[in-house]
Amino acid sequence: MMLYSFGKWLCGTYFKGTYKPEIVGAENMPKTGGVLLCTNHIHNYDPPLVGVASPRDVHFMAKAELFSVPVLKHILPKINAFPVKRGMSDKTALKTGMNLLKEGKVVGLFPEGTRSKTGEIGEGLAGAGFFALKSQAHIVPCAIVGEYQKGKKLKVVFGKPIDFTHFREQKASAKEATELIMKHIAQLKKEHE
Repeated sequence: MMLYSFGKWLCGTYFKGTYKPEIVGAENMPKTGGVLLCTNHIHNYDPPLVGVASPRDVHFMAKAELFSVPVLKHILPKINAFPVKRGMSDKTALKTGMNLLKEGKVVGLFPEGTRSKTGEIGEGLAGAGFFALKSQAHIVPCAIVGEYQKGKKLKVVFGKPIDFTHFREQKASAKEATELIMKHIAQLKKEHE
């Protein structure tokens, strides 16, 4: 926990000094209960930026390859990251994410699964929809808007939680649920560009 707080302070200091990001809608983050925080992905800095902007600590899914890097494999678990194997159904990652949501924690993920080379929002993978449908967590869309360049505008926008009651009652597919989440992220991005 101490490493997370120190990392948040360190990254916050760096981002404020370098990019001066604007944080919009932080009040939309529920103060208690499990939260699935779904964000578009444009840069390697996205996880620490969203972590700094979030009023609550975030447990990010991170690609499993990072956990085999000598220094990172010791640091990542201490800053609330947990591994996910990309391109396959990773039951361990799904179980970890579900347990964290049940415990009332914030789980952060990038539904696209990889960074967008163009900055445009891509298609989301079914994992986000799975968590949204199978948990009772609040689903909060988040958009990173702008560029990681000095002098350019950079924003982190938290949207209001998406009402998933109808989707859960209708037993919608994970793909349909993810599409709804991506639509909300795209709308946030459009509104704040």
